[in-house]
Amino acid sequence: MEMNREKLCPSKADVSSESAYHCSTCHDDEEWSNSSRGRTKSRSLSASPALGSTKEFRRTRSLHGPCPVTTFGPKACMLQNPKTIMHIQDPASQRLTWNKPPKSVLVIKKIRDASLLQPFKELCVYLTEENNMIVYVEKKVLEDPAIANDDNFGPVKKKFCTFREDYDDISNQIDFIICLGGDGTLLYASSLFQGSVPPVMAFHLGSLGFLTPFNFENFQSQVTQVIEGNAALVLRSRLKVKVVKEHREKMTVQNGIEENGVVSTNTEKEVGKQIMQYQVLNEVVVDRGPSSYLSNVDVFLNGHLITTVQGDGVIVSTPTGSTAYAAAAGASMIHPNVPAIMITPICPHSLSFRPIVVPAGVELKIMLSPDARNTAWVSFDGRKRQEICHGDSISITTSCYPLPSICFRDPVSDWFESLAECLHWNVRKKQNNFAVEE
Repeated sequence: MEMNREKLCPSKADVSSESAYHCSTCHDDEEWSNSSRGRTKSRSLSASPALGSTKEFRRTRSLHGPCPVTTFGPKACMLQNPKTIMHIQDPASQRLTWNKPPKSVLVIKKIRDASLLQPFKELCVYLTEENNMIVYVEKKVLEDPAIANDDNFGPVKKKFCTFREDYDDISNQIDFIICLGGDGTLLYASSLFQGSVPPVMAFHLGSLGFLTPFNFENFQSQVTQVIEGNAALVLRSRLKVKVVKEHREKMTVQNGIEENGVVSTNTEKEVGKQIMQYQVLNEVVVDRGPSSYLSNVDVFLNGHLITTVQGDGVIVSTPTGSTAYAAAAGASMIHPNVPAIMITPICPHSLSFRPIVVPAGVELKIMLSPDARNTAWVSFDGRKRQEICHGDSISITTSCYPLPSICFRDPVSDWFESLAECLHWNVRKKQNNFAVEE
């Protein structure tokens, strides 16, 4: 359904100015390009154009990590609290508030899962009819036959605003996000916002659910509490990744002779560089791909070579990602409030290569070693997988735009409860005590 621009576009007073995103220690950085996804933006029938622009600020060189912006989306912010320890806010004092009542919500549903159809419909009816909110839904979600052919759900569906990933920019239209599914829905929500991320409320309707603390049974009261504000937050730091690839153009060669008659031994020609940027919530994985040889990549920290990884690859993860692929590779688990970056080798051919934790804010750079036998492959939160050749580079640092995840209780209780329920941390049969003699 096409909706007029006046309804979808907030007024100029609703749009936060650039000064609202200003951090005293983050300023004058290069501009962040939202068009880094490599496709020309086109409007869907109901998505309105993005308003304003966001500017990325220079990260602090403090040993305690970067100072993140404390506004999330157009209207959400974090309650200011002077109780800070070592320039890091006490996790217990991280609370969500709204400078204006939220009006628009993005509902992300796990596709191809029939068990989520009924919760999705109940949530959308509650948001549109009882809270009079503008609901954004991805277009491919509504293409599900069970939703498209449901006549009873038709009046609600007509009120939706739809968008398409990589085509429509909704970064300045969403006040907060609700995820229905597993941990993958939260990762997908992060990928949709390359700048400031609205608060995310994740319901556990998937398989693992480490990052989804809410149960759907009492969703009305829980959603109402979030809309009214004053909910606990955990700021999940993200990685800002820049991939620079030597762009090569394949040339037509017949019998080893080019069109101009010059004999050529190479079929590729360098014609420039291609730069891609990503915001990553879990990890950046560099691996050997389909090759049978060991990967051989150099890792630099702030311009200095620290090691060469010889093995199946290397994982660069956030504290949120420490309980994902990194934990499976033998790394320690780090609480999301700890400002750090973890470097974990994947099956290294060395007995002394152990995972290490470096301060948040450092600049890591990964390149293929000059004497590497084969290329490498890189993926970002399990997506956008691509090949890395000689001369290409991957630069990684802490992003100034964390993902604010709404807690069920508080950041500490939710994390340890997830460790116990999802990963069965420290579960074993209890040791018997000594019998007491009379």
